[in-house]
Amino acid sequence: MRKTEQSIERCKTMSALQRILGGKWKLEILYYIAFHGVNRFGALRRQLGEITESSLTKQLRELEADGFLHRRDFHEVPPRVEYTLTGLGRSFMDVIAYMKAWGDENLPGEK
Repeated sequence: MRKTEQSIERCKTMSALQRILGGKWKLEILYYIAFHGVNRFGALRRQLGEITESSLTKQLRELEADGFLHRRDFHEVPPRVEYTLTGLGRSFMDVIAYMKAWGDENLPGEK
């Protein structure tokens, strides 16, 4: 097989990151929890605006299952649940901050 016909080996790390963080709202959820202290379900839903309750629940559960978030249920009435970053989640914040800075510089109409 000629070199031009060879496929580039798939990057498994990037595929894993895309699978974990590929949800429509996951990066925004992490951003608001990390940089704005929005950590309660209702506050996140209000901040994100267009997200449905079921979508937010699904995205939060996936982020928790993948080790980025910790969920704390206070077992109160009315229900109170808070989300915080885990060590893994905190270690990813430099990446999100860089992505935000890149977007601010290169996508000025999107601010």
